[in-house]
Amino acid sequence: MRQQHQDNRLTPIERRASGALAAVFGLRMLGLFLIMPVIAIYGQKYPDYTPLLIGLAIGAYGLTQALLQIPLGMLSDRIGRRPVIVGGLLLFALGSLVAATADTLVGVVVGRALQGTGAIAAAILALAADITRDSQRPKVMATIGMFIGLSFALALVLGPLLGAQIGLSGLFYFTAVSAVFGIVVLLLAVPKVAQKSARGDLIPLKSELGMLFKDRQLARLNFGVFVLHCVLTAFFVVVPLQLMRGGLAADDHAWLYLPTLIASFAFMIPMLIKAERQRQQPRFFRVAIALVLGAVAVIVFVPAHWTYLAIAVVLFFTGFNFLEATLPSSLTRFAPAGRKGSASGIYATFQFFGAFVGGAAGGSIYQHFGLIGVGIFCTVLLLCWFAFSFGMQPPPQQQSVSYELPLLTATQADGLAEQLSAIEGVEEVRIVAAEKTVYLKVHKTDYNEADVKAQLAPYTA
Repeated sequence: MRQQHQDNRLTPIERRASGALAAVFGLRMLGLFLIMPVIAIYGQKYPDYTPLLIGLAIGAYGLTQALLQIPLGMLSDRIGRRPVIVGGLLLFALGSLVAATADTLVGVVVGRALQGTGAIAAAILALAADITRDSQRPKVMATIGMFIGLSFALALVLGPLLGAQIGLSGLFYFTAVSAVFGIVVLLLAVPKVAQKSARGDLIPLKSELGMLFKDRQLARLNFGVFVLHCVLTAFFVVVPLQLMRGGLAADDHAWLYLPTLIASFAFMIPMLIKAERQRQQPRFFRVAIALVLGAVAVIVFVPAHWTYLAIAVVLFFTGFNFLEATLPSSLTRFAPAGRKGSASGIYATFQFFGAFVGGAAGGSIYQHFGLIGVGIFCTVLLLCWFAFSFGMQPPPQQQSVSYELPLLTATQADGLAEQLSAIEGVEEVRIVAAEKTVYLKVHKTDYNEADVKAQLAPYTA
């Protein structure tokens, strides 16, 4: 029976694979984020400059990511993970080259949209699961998540530093090289394994999407990540320009982002710990939303000065980082057993579509209504989310486990599900006979693992 392994340490192959895949994911996200803190400034040098095109250049990748996130995840289950990942990185590199060689902002927008067609998140996560044991998967996913967060923080610091030396085109060339390097890392450092069958906790399944859209708790999380990334991209349409108006030269923006990011993490981590220990996630969600609202108010209504803007950046990223960390964590706990892949696919679609809408709407509103208009747009969205959050519940104290049952037949599935559901601490059972796998949602500490394994023993090799 395959489930948890007694050795809680990663094997050397698992360590190498998780580090390599995290690096590939991080390099790609670094390339997407790198221009965000500088394009509002350097984009003014293009002959067709408008704030709308700046917003589209920031968020265009989100539209293609949103459209292709689920289809490419499903495709990786048909043709293999590696072809999808390599193809996605090549598309990302091609988009970077298109943007680097563009002499108009329209060309940059096209390049950014092409970058987004390399929607390989689901394929990377599925490959990570193919290589690692189920018991070690949380560590691997946490490593990948850490690299994503690190790539965003690095982008805020490196973007202004590199932009001052090599310009916007140089940043795009840098991202193209990083994508090629990602392919090299994938091919040389990630071991080849036989692909497993489709797993509902990894790959989106078309038949499950409709049901998951109707789940009220998941809907609140999906709406929340849409608003969060919408406000993020709108934020970067105006903040770099406000920093310059506040007396901070473009070359010095990195030295503001670095300490403010460190400060935001120092404030955010205690919030995360307290919310989890007290099971007060909805209340802390609203605190974090209020912090982002406070940042918007400082940016819009306080006279531009770099000290006030530094306070706003700290408020913004304290709230943003808390929400960015807790939203996906809550999603995995609310997602029905065996449907995390589909729930995550919907979530990612909302996330990237929010990035596109925020960039496009933020640029358009800034062009026609100025800073006040962007502030009102963000405020309305955040207030709607704040109100919507009052229906949130604390995530259940559950964990998902799965077992492979090679001897199970379709006719035995219903009887086994009934037996498992009667065991103490088992809160949800889903058996996928075609995969010969049972997915369980169990209470974290109060379920009887021995009874579960005893019931499953006749169906294991």
